Amino acid sequence: MKNTLVKKAGKKVAAIALIGSVIFSGALAGCSNNESNADSDKTTINVWGMGEEAKSLPKIAEQFEKENPEIDVKVQAIPWDTAHDKLLTAVASKKGPDVVQMGTTWIPEFASANALKDLTPHMEDYPELQASNFFEGSVETTKYEDKVVGVPWYVDSRVLYYRTDLLEEVGYKEAPNTWEELRDAAKKLAERGEGKYGISIDTKEQTLGFMFARQNGSMLLGEGNKPLFNEKEFVEAVSYLNGFFEDGSTPKQDLGIDIVQAFKGEGILPMFISGPWMVKLINDQAPELEGKWATAVLPAKESNLSALGGSNLSIFEYTKNEEAALKFLAYMSKPEVQIEWKEMTNSLPANKKSWGDKSLQGNEQYKTFGEQMENSQAMPVIKEWEEIAQTFLTSFEKIYRGGEDVQKEMDAFNKKAQEILAD
Repeated sequence: MKNTLVKKAGKKVAAIALIGSVIFSGALAGCSNNESNADSDKTTINVWGMGEEAKSLPKIAEQFEKENPEIDVKVQAIPWDTAHDKLLTAVASKKGPDVVQMGTTWIPEFASANALKDLTPHMEDYPELQASNFFEGSVETTKYEDKVVGVPWYVDSRVLYYRTDLLEEVGYKEAPNTWEELRDAAKKLAERGEGKYGISIDTKEQTLGFMFARQNGSMLLGEGNKPLFNEKEFVEAVSYLNGFFEDGSTPKQDLGIDIVQAFKGEGILPMFISGPWMVKLINDQAPELEGKWATAVLPAKESNLSALGGSNLSIFEYTKNEEAALKFLAYMSKPEVQIEWKEMTNSLPANKKSWGDKSLQGNEQYKTFGEQMENSQAMPVIKEWEEIAQTFLTSFEKIYRGGEDVQKEMDAFNKKAQEILAD
């Protein structure tokens, strides 16, 4: 999903044009706002799911249908790289799904186009949708202006992955707890010899710099969405990250191997920051590491705030099956259903009660994510954020690779952000 959202930025201009210009063709595959089964009184709702996980949606839908025999669910699995354009077409035609999976960073764009139904009036009738059921950071991604336009479905956050055996060799029996310890551990690990480093700093990860800035007290945006990217808190965080490149704790160049390869064996990169999907990848691709690695909540400065991602479920504004769609959202929000979904797809539940299940509490790697979720925050929910994040990555490359002065480059980045927000 991360890569898809990156690609989305380049489509923004075309997106705006499409919303205003596409004319209803009446031939949208899988679209129907008011399907009815001619042979019965059943209501049919169309659900658009994205990516690989959507292929498992029909299994959950079957269970929903058993509890709600008056409703049929048709699931359409849409690849992430075509989903955005397909949604734009649906918005322009006012004919699309009844329920749609929304990446958290998509919410502002489609909510501003009035494509997502406000769920606020339905919270009393469907208590499963109420904000108190979910992590606070995740709830923030469902809001747009004074509306609630989605319900958290699954979540992810970022934590520290580390080789316990290699950290212990350099004096750390536990994961680094502070910025200072992280820097110290990375230096000592890099001193193991040529071709070995302390930590991977993913320069394509658009949340990383902002996440560290928040840990240093930066608000990112001030009142009226005024950019604060050249202020002390933000600049210090960028300087801190650049320090890993400057002292050789992390490589400036692409090593030509993936992170699992670099993590196993001699541990070329024995620490990295990433999301829950890496747990399964390490277990599958490096089973010999069992007992030699762990996850930990992020080291702290003023805080250890992490970035929050995931997906929400929303109801398409133009649905004519609102009641059935609400029942589906309520069902998918139940703790026991979210645990089943986790078993099917390894997606982490957004419902806090789900985290009491033994399948999560008994797994130390996943348990860490539950702890980190209590201190995670989504990126600012504004439609310009994608472009701002991409602009930051360009500026950061000029610093770590080109040696540009951090304050000077952040002054330039802040000015560009002001221009983006003024457009």
